[in-house]
Amino acid sequence: MRFLKQFKLILLVTLFFTSYSYAENECFEKISRSVFKFNESLDRVLIGPLARGYNKLPTPVKNGTGNFTSNIATLLSIPNKVLQKDISGAADSLGSFMINSTVGIFGLADVASSYGIKDTKENLGETLGVHGVKNGCYYVLPVLGPTTIRDSIALIGDTYLDPFATMTWRQKEVLNKAGNKSDYLIIKGTSAVDFRGDNDKNFESLRKNSIDLYAATKSLYLQNQNKKIKNISASDDENWKDLD
Repeated sequence: MRFLKQFKLILLVTLFFTSYSYAENECFEKISRSVFKFNESLDRVLIGPLARGYNKLPTPVKNGTGNFTSNIATLLSIPNKVLQKDISGAADSLGSFMINSTVGIFGLADVASSYGIKDTKENLGETLGVHGVKNGCYYVLPVLGPTTIRDSIALIGDTYLDPFATMTWRQKEVLNKAGNKSDYLIIKGTSAVDFRGDNDKNFESLRKNSIDLYAATKSLYLQNQNKKIKNISASDDENWKDLD
């Protein structure tokens, strides 16, 4: 099947590139700093104000939106936890999705948490990290922000693993039916705005207290990725909400 061949190719490309480069060495620091400045300008002019406007929505609407996008993101955790051989975690993710999608009215309410069923989000970048694949060098992408070779290639790989992406972004090649890519982009965009809104104070604090904002952001990103791979819980003073 062409779908599986493409996914295997992504894994091979990831392994190849991350075998020869490491996160401590930046591939394109000058370019990355320029892209970072562009992203900062975009955030100040558009994304930041949009996120702060989102924060002013009535609490039930904001929470419901965040719960809805988070519930859809749970679908990606299931295959990744299976690949990590975390069958119990995969069962929790599946249970969380089923309960929230039904009792929680399409995920608008996080009912599963009240039953003690908690889902921790996992993606292919973390799965590869669990299996020992190195970060590869660090760089910054327009709009998407900080990443590494492993994580940026894994981002494409996730569209093959994610059932929601399969039903929208890749429905044509997998099921030979016309999908609606706009649904995928809307959900991902809403999730990003929700993340930006929840972390507005953290972003402003980072800007205010950093001598070199680019370096501080890089350090924060790499530390956070390492903690996720090792399943280390953040301390009380590290209250950044993760992007689903």
